[in-house]
This record gives sequence, structure tokens and C-alpha cells, in this order.
Amino acid sequence: MGEKAVCLLSGGLDSATVLAYAISKGYQCYAISFNYGQRHMKELVSSEKLAQVFNVPRIVASINLNDLSKSALTGHGDVEKRDLKNISDSIPNTYVPSRNIIFLSMAASFAESHGSSTIFIGANALDYSGYPDCRPEFYNAFENALNIGTDLGNRKGFKIKVPLQYLKKSEIIKLGKSLGVPYELTSSCYEGGDEACGECDSCLLRLQGFMGAELEDPIKYKKYPDFYEKYLKTRKKN
Repeated sequence: MGEKAVCLLSGGLDSATVLAYAISKGYQCYAISFNYGQRHMKELVSSEKLAQVFNVPRIVASINLNDLSKSALTGHGDVEKRDLKNISDSIPNTYVPSRNIIFLSMAASFAESHGSSTIFIGANALDYSGYPDCRPEFYNAFENALNIGTDLGNRKGFKIKVPLQYLKKSEIIKLGKSLGVPYELTSSCYEGGDEACGECDSCLLRLQGFMGAELEDPIKYKKYPDFYEKYLKTRKKN
């Protein structure tokens, strides 16, 4: 058996890819998902299906950030809709304050209890919505904090692995396809409807990624943005 690792599995495209990547590197993976008071449960359904496909044990940790954090993702207001070219210019209202700090702390507790010093997370610092807790500086600092503030960190040293950090969304998708990630089971839309909205930051970045990878997104959308509609028409002509 390989080294144990805990993988944060939200049910989205990036987390599914990072789980497949960790498995491909020989890690014995445990998946951890979070029921944090988000505005929809679709991503938890997706993470359950993904854990079954990859045959990894999965735990759902619960904490109600709805009581603590004002964010569109915890039901405080409508999801902000922005133009693709402006996505990284400011922090949107879908930012959940300290979410990754909380999630990684809980993942570290789970990991230490199961004898694992490695945590994988599918964060990305290129094609993303501008969240401050997706930056490399954050992960380096938090890894250092774990190594100071935990018993296992003092004895062995925690590693927070962020293998998708410097990849474009198109490169992440190409990697995932090579690893057999079933993207039709993933859920990225902030709205969480039966069909993705095609308008939120997450939908726009996802569709841009599939376009860059020269593939078609297998999930259903209520509507496509203009740039993806044009891309589909070009594919049909070719």
C-alpha cells in the first residue's frame, strides 16, 4: 500500500482531478467533503459519486458557516455574475471568508488521526475568481503553521500538495482526461441547479477551460455564454 493522503473533494472539476492525480502517484487516498451550509447540495452528491468511481473512502465533515460567514455561497445574497475578462480583478461575493483555512484545519485533524501527513487540494492560482486563499503564499504559510501547531507536524512534517496550482484550466482538464476523470459527474456551478447556469464565475472558467482543451463540456447548461456558443459552432463546422 502507498503512503496515506487526504484529498479535499468538493465534487468540482479541480478536486476530481487532484484526487485522480494523487491516486496516479500511488497514494492511498481518503476523501473529505464539507457540508458547510452552502446554498446547494449538488456538489456533495457529485463528490459521493466521484468517491465511488475512484473507490476511495469518503467522509463528510459538517460545519455551519452560514451562521458565521456572509457570502453568496452560504445564501447571503445572489451569486454575482461578471464578465470573463474581469473575473480576477476583484474578490466576488461568492468568497467565503476563511473557508480554506477552516477546511484545511479540519482535513489536517482527520489526516493526523489517520496517520497521514499529506493533504491534497485542487486549488488553482491562474484561472480562478481571485480568492485570496487560492494563492501559493497562503498554502506555504498554512503548511508552516501545521508543522508548528500539530504533533504530527512537529514529528514528521505536514505537506500540503497543490499540484494544479500553476496550471491553466485547460491544462487541468487535459490532465484529468488523461487520468480518466469522469467530468460528467462533476458539479462546478455556484447556483447548483439541475443544469449549470452558464453565467457564474465558475461556469465561465470551466467552459473556457474546455474550449482551451478543445473538448466539449459533458454536463448540461441552461445557457451558454457567447464565447462558448461560437466555439461549438466552429467545432460543428470542422
